[in-house]
Amino acid sequence: MLLLRRAQFLSVAAAGGLIALTAGSTPVRADELAQNLRPVGPHEPILTAVGSKRVIAFYQPDSGNCAVNVVVWNTTDVNAESTVGFGATLNPRQVVHINTAESEPLYLQCGDKAATLAVVGTSEFIPVGVTK
Repeated sequence: MLLLRRAQFLSVAAAGGLIALTAGSTPVRADELAQNLRPVGPHEPILTAVGSKRVIAFYQPDSGNCAVNVVVWNTTDVNAESTVGFGATLNPRQVVHINTAESEPLYLQCGDKAATLAVVGTSEFIPVGVTK
């Protein structure tokens, strides 16, 4: 009898944990679009908005660099005529700047040894070749 109660407890705890994990990543309303702004590993997507545009970005390691692929589209474009895609190879710590007509930039940075791709802000940039 004790084993049955323990098994029931574990199954309820597992179901509750699964619900908690999915609730944290699910949009609150049906019309909200999913976002993933955390640093990602190879083949994992970064999902975000830049102005009125949506962006999906992912990468794969390429000899210690990040081979980045980005797709940008207008959320109101039902025919996908505004969709633009591009690819770039970034060295570790190198940043690519994505801008829209609204001038709201998105910066993506390749991590050390191509371990991650991350959204970064301008305050996180490291000045190179600057002398005082």
